[in-house]
Amino acid sequence: MTEKNQKDDAFTALVELMARLRGLDGCPWDRKQTPGSLKPFLIEECYEVVDALEEGAPEKIKEELGDLLFQILFQAQLAAEKEEFTVWDVIAANREKMIRRHPHVFGDANRTTDKEVLASWEEIKKKEKGHRKSLLDGVPRNLPSLLRAHRLQERAARVGFDWSRIDEALLKLDEELEEFKGSLTQGNADDIEEELGDIYFMLVNIARMLTVNPEDALKKAISKFIHRFRYMEEWAGATGKELSDMSIDEMEKLWQESKSDQ
Repeated sequence: MTEKNQKDDAFTALVELMARLRGLDGCPWDRKQTPGSLKPFLIEECYEVVDALEEGAPEKIKEELGDLLFQILFQAQLAAEKEEFTVWDVIAANREKMIRRHPHVFGDANRTTDKEVLASWEEIKKKEKGHRKSLLDGVPRNLPSLLRAHRLQERAARVGFDWSRIDEALLKLDEELEEFKGSLTQGNADDIEEELGDIYFMLVNIARMLTVNPEDALKKAISKFIHRFRYMEEWAGATGKELSDMSIDEMEKLWQESKSDQ
């Protein structure tokens, strides 16, 4: 048996295993699931893949990719049971789409830079999605808010709706901060929430202009906070105290010390 046949058989065996789990003599839990009930698991597996990629551990990446693949097969199996489509339809459609969107590889188009490829990709995608009424259509509603804001702003910038210089964006951030201070003075909860949202949105815009991924920037800030807070907890414990027993000045001293520990 050739290596290709072995790989084909392994994938087919996994598809058949999924069908068996859903069969009459299959797993009660698997048989109970619906496309909607599986959504949290699909999202969770995507995040676990990202965590594994960030750790850079090949074995963990392999495992998490397998778990994600299983969720994809699960959704395809549910669709096949309703005679909507099969996993083989999913593969065939995706292969056709990738060929269509890479005319510089599978056709005669000449694209020599990544920017040319991206522009071509978007133009082909626009023709495929002819029913879309807005450039902003197609950005998933369920993306994390920072990432969704980033994607929406990228699309708006493609047609020139953007600041030409970073100092202009910083002035806008100052304006949003002043409006937020005004809402605090008035004490209206809805206005405060709205103005905070504007600040977040503006910060994402600034990150985009600086080619900084806002999700990654915030994740790094969170990791830094966790490291410094744990440092405080450990040193407080070493003196027989809880953080709740310490004054704000004592905690601030430990916080400043924690910075040199990184």
